[in-house]
Amino acid sequence: MAKAILFDSTRCVGCRECERACAEKWGNPYNDQIAEVEKLSAQKLTTIETHGERFQRRLCLHCAEPTCVSVCPVGAFEKTALGPVVYDEKKCIGCRYCIMACPFQVPAYEWSEILPRVRKCDMCYARQAKGEPTACTEVCPADATLSGDYEAMVAEARKRIADSPGDYQPYIYGLREVGGTSVLFLSAVPFNELGLRTDLPQSPLPPLTWSVLSAVPDIATSGAVLMGGIYWITHRREAVAKAEGRRPGRQKEVRQ
Repeated sequence: MAKAILFDSTRCVGCRECERACAEKWGNPYNDQIAEVEKLSAQKLTTIETHGERFQRRLCLHCAEPTCVSVCPVGAFEKTALGPVVYDEKKCIGCRYCIMACPFQVPAYEWSEILPRVRKCDMCYARQAKGEPTACTEVCPADATLSGDYEAMVAEARKRIADSPGDYQPYIYGLREVGGTSVLFLSAVPFNELGLRTDLPQSPLPPLTWSVLSAVPDIATSGAVLMGGIYWITHRREAVAKAEGRRPGRQKEVRQ
């Protein structure tokens, strides 16, 4: 059964424990300086944004029909039956089409790394596959973040709105945006006041991206082949360097 995350901004206290848990799960650094930067990055795959007296989470929304999947020329992204959109760095050629195509501006690139990857939340796919909650859910002290079966998260969101209609906007963000997402949001104020895009279509975006790419098939194909060649060369050098017992990128010493 498909999974989902529900974030209720009316309950978020801004403790940022979700950020810390996410960083620990990915093995990323986390400290007060990192916490102060309210922006997604290759080292920060979820963030809490401050909007006046309210807080809002940002993370990958795991679209039902993701544009990152549709534009990737090598299948590095996959929408799983469980819900999360996962990424295979071994397939990635670094074209960064996913970054340009994402309507929520989520994927980040490791610009400073020798062998850069695209980084984004995977909705704790491995944990959820074992029936465990996401890391961010497990540490949330205020039930601002919940995870579980998609239908159960939708039902919980509707129940919260019905039980306290004066506390919520009468809408669940993510039910219909770009064809629906696996991350849902509740808010007491208009969603655009919390930084969420409200100008998106309710239909999936991949058909639009494919119509654009189909107009330039030669360019897209040539680009994929070129990036694939660069990818092979880079990783071949890495393998050779490893075999010779030296660091990738360093030239072998020439004896006089």
